[in-house]
Amino acid sequence: MSHPTPTTSPDLIPTTSPHPTPTTSPGPAAATAPNTPDQPSSWAPAASTIALLTTLGVLMVGQMYTVLALLHPMATALGTAPEQVTWTATAFGFAYAAGFLLAGPLSDRYGSRAVITTGLVAATAVTLAVSAAPDLPTAIALRGLQGLTAATFAPCALSYVVHHIAPQRRGTALTCITSGMFAAAVLLQIGAQAVAEGLGWRAVFWLSAALMALSLIPVRRVLRPTLRHGTGGGLSQAFAAMPRLLGRPRMVALYLSTVVLMSSFVAIYTAVAIAGPSGIAGNSSAILALRASALPALVAIPVLARLLQRLAAPLRAVLAFALAALTVAAGSFLGGHTVPLALALLLFVAAVAAAAPAVVETINATAPHARGAAVALYGCSMFIGASLGPQLTGALIALGFGGILRVVSAALVLGILLALPALRHHRTR
Repeated sequence: MSHPTPTTSPDLIPTTSPHPTPTTSPGPAAATAPNTPDQPSSWAPAASTIALLTTLGVLMVGQMYTVLALLHPMATALGTAPEQVTWTATAFGFAYAAGFLLAGPLSDRYGSRAVITTGLVAATAVTLAVSAAPDLPTAIALRGLQGLTAATFAPCALSYVVHHIAPQRRGTALTCITSGMFAAAVLLQIGAQAVAEGLGWRAVFWLSAALMALSLIPVRRVLRPTLRHGTGGGLSQAFAAMPRLLGRPRMVALYLSTVVLMSSFVAIYTAVAIAGPSGIAGNSSAILALRASALPALVAIPVLARLLQRLAAPLRAVLAFALAALTVAAGSFLGGHTVPLALALLLFVAAVAAAAPAVVETINATAPHARGAAVALYGCSMFIGASLGPQLTGALIALGFGGILRVVSAALVLGILLALPALRHHRTR
């Protein structure tokens, strides 16, 4: 994923390439040289940057998913039903999607580190407020605000990688960070469930706020500030590109496929929590095992990234959607058998983790002159889908766990159809 390089971008020295290249080899002196309009600085250290941004990706994006493990205790404390508590996930997701559209251009205008730092301070305060919510309407409103503040991280992190990490390490960095964001859906649910069982659901938000506050220290030490120069219209340029992108049917199809992918992903995890089959529903150990079963897939996909990239991105996207649809359909007939269902969930998550970067690569290739706007719309699509997932499960709960999975499988077939135009276009070039 990458963001465009405006000629007046504060994060980069003006250049005509979307991937800046140092004019000289970085040496000891260059490592400490400041950015200037005439000579870019050396590349940032890859290992520490990747570790920090991947860890922060788990923490910040994972706030979307924590409540999926807290539906029952939150419902009891707030005097409502678990299905109603799913609105706290939906409110977060919609606000996150809207915030994505703003955070990307803000990163171009003011610099990634500045926006990440400001967002962390705001998210810390709002996350503490969520922990004190006295009723469901207040919790929903605060979760929406939390989503808006948390949205500052992902687009800025991706922009920082594209602008500051050497090209030969950039692919690894993007794969690790995006895999961390997907892993957040599993890791934060596992962590939230463990904390809630020992300390109560409010402690999940206390701990999250503390980690956000502590992360300000490595952010200031590891990420590099950049000088702003020029007063060009970074924001206006990015926003002006969005309507043009939405006027292209192939781009709209890719964004809709992203909505389908993420709504299916979250719907499955919500279904496990509130409509799981007999022997799993209400069994915290079984639910924890199902959530944890996906973790090997989220490690394997980055490891296999070079092998997968031998296939064209549109083809990878179509094949990954097909695998996701097949595994979900198979899972719908497994009943309460935890081990086979865990295997199906493992393959499903692997398919999702392979599909997402393939769709992003396709979007980037389709909009090479408006990548910032294109990726902002992609992020928005992701979290619109993630927001719809809990409501999809809630609307289908009368069908039971198997019925929900069959509907999700049909939705993923629609995702295949939406990705096919990009594949046909790639083959005719």
